[in-house]
Amino acid sequence: MKNVLVVLGLSASLCLVGCGGSEESETAVADEPAAAPAAEPETASEETGTSEFAAVIEARQQNYKTIGGNFKTISDNLRADEADIEAVQAAAAKVAELSLEVPSWFPEGSGPEAGVETEALPAIWEKPAEFTAAVERFQTTAAALNEAAETSDMAAVGAAFRPVGGSCGGCHDEFRLDDD
Repeated sequence: MKNVLVVLGLSASLCLVGCGGSEESETAVADEPAAAPAAEPETASEETGTSEFAAVIEARQQNYKTIGGNFKTISDNLRADEADIEAVQAAAAKVAELSLEVPSWFPEGSGPEAGVETEALPAIWEKPAEFTAAVERFQTTAAALNEAAETSDMAAVGAAFRPVGGSCGGCHDEFRLDDD
């Protein structure tokens, strides 16, 4: 059982890196509301050199940090001697909820061309069908994780956790700038 938990912990660490979270970060958790996407602006401001998309990009980044924080909560509980199932359930529910919002976080023009630091690659808008498929994989695996958490069975949570991380990594491979 300990070997399974170690493997799950390592997988979770990789997921956190992919979602922008880290083991040491104090990231938002389940109770924090998702940042609402700003209205879709039309153009970037040439006078200031900043983008009207700054709020959209900032909200997107905060939402991913919230997902990462909730992944950390689940990961920590998978490794704990005694899991806080209520915390796991709240975290899994928040991940599932936010997964449904992901498509609205990427309005046209909120990529690198916005002039605001973002790790979102142009491929998101150049390959919309592929991006949509990647988001749908995340939504499906996040829903399965939430269903597993609702059973209060930590073994089921552990089994459902890894595929969510895989869906995150699959999307990041093609649609997110590699920080390395």
